[in-house]
Amino acid sequence: MCQVEEDYQHALGRADLPSASKKCVKCKEASAAVVIRAGDRYCRSCFQEFFIHKFRAVLGKTRVIFPGEKVLLAVSGGPSSCSMLRQVQEGLSHTAHKKLRFSPGLVYIDEGGAVGQSAEERRRTVAELQVVFRATGFPFHVVPLEQVLDLPASVVVPGASPSERPASAYKAAVDRFIQSDSSTRRTAPEETTAPDVQESHTHTLQRLIGSVKTLTARDDLLATLRQHLLVHTARSEGYSKLMLGDNCTRLAVKLLSSISLGRGAQLAQDTGFSDSRYGDVTSVRPMRDYSAKEIAFYNHMFSVPSVVTPGLDTKTCDKDSIQRLTEIFVTKLQADFPSTVSTIYRTSEKLQTAARSSSAAHLSDRCLLCMCSLDSAAEKVSAFQATLISEQLSQTKSPAAPLNPGPRSAAPSGPSCCAAGAEDCGRAAGGGSCCSSAKEPQTGDLRSLLCYGCQLTVRDMSSVEHLPQYILSEAQRRQRRSQMREEITEFLLDDGDDGDEGD
Repeated sequence: MCQVEEDYQHALGRADLPSASKKCVKCKEASAAVVIRAGDRYCRSCFQEFFIHKFRAVLGKTRVIFPGEKVLLAVSGGPSSCSMLRQVQEGLSHTAHKKLRFSPGLVYIDEGGAVGQSAEERRRTVAELQVVFRATGFPFHVVPLEQVLDLPASVVVPGASPSERPASAYKAAVDRFIQSDSSTRRTAPEETTAPDVQESHTHTLQRLIGSVKTLTARDDLLATLRQHLLVHTARSEGYSKLMLGDNCTRLAVKLLSSISLGRGAQLAQDTGFSDSRYGDVTSVRPMRDYSAKEIAFYNHMFSVPSVVTPGLDTKTCDKDSIQRLTEIFVTKLQADFPSTVSTIYRTSEKLQTAARSSSAAHLSDRCLLCMCSLDSAAEKVSAFQATLISEQLSQTKSPAAPLNPGPRSAAPSGPSCCAAGAEDCGRAAGGGSCCSSAKEPQTGDLRSLLCYGCQLTVRDMSSVEHLPQYILSEAQRRQRRSQMREEITEFLLDDGDDGDEGD
């Protein structure tokens, strides 16, 4: 029988834990100050050089951002985005070894109205971030989330994508930038103060967020609205690139939660380095090679300021949302198995979809909310169709209310202006028109314009009437174009027709 006093018990109990007293693995001289992974020990100076080199290497290797291009940095105040801001700030300094060559700008989306912050708390948070932004010398913009209610419908319409440049164009752009940079002078930084937010807009935004039943759908809807506002700000201010601060840990959580939410077809755009679904504005993620642990060590060692802002999942339980539950699962697994995040992250680089890319997809083949290619055009014998059939059979509604009512299925009671032959039908001011073009789309009408993941989000809403007007207007426009196409479909040529047969 095994005894506790056996000698081998002492040998098994000893573990070779990583120690910061060992030498740096790079310079082999100074004592290690930080241990990133088992065996990766760096001193203070080598860790700083390693951190900076990784950021500039990913930008130089991809060559997505051309010299002189305007880049908008989305800074939320968190550790990752503030660390990204510090890297850009140091990369543009005169003492930088490999100097960055783009023109940065900063934007902060104030989401305090959506999470229930008071006006005083929102002003205090904005003031703290303005101190950080002014120290950089970059132009910055503070945009409240309430402005998403007044966005134009062009936000959910992709802009004209720039033509693909040859490899020699990058070197030519570098030479032009070097020649022009010596003769230009930096002007005073521009800043836009946060506009006064009307209390009615805050209440409308809170009703929109409150109309979503589950926290999972709220997080998904809030991320979509935030992305729309970022793209609109970049377009209106003349920025062609949008730089996001998503790190490796965040992308690993996002990958697993997106699969759970039915967004597997959009993983290449949601977790890749560049995302060109909006055409004229390309989103890049230069922090995707950094783990949350590396960023925390760097910010602590080199005094990178950050501002903590509450979110929708603040002070919530672990099982309140899929995103929160996935984050807890990944972080706890990472604590016991340090290769968890890197394995998930490297797997995301290999995932591709057989569907058409978002840049090549037609507008009618794009999701109304996330702007990715629709994944709902599946074959009859598929898991997606089986899910739809099961959902239709489980509906408890009356048979008189179809799941996907057509644009002419719901006729108003009483005399209508359409039947009376009024000439100004559908053009009357106000919301009391009886014309079908003036009606708000129902949930069933929107589902044909959404991908599977966005369909799940809209399904959790009590009413789609709370959605911003630019989304409802674009939905009505697409439905009218689809109806018109069905009416003239017999006069259209198929894609496979050669056009040279018959007369």
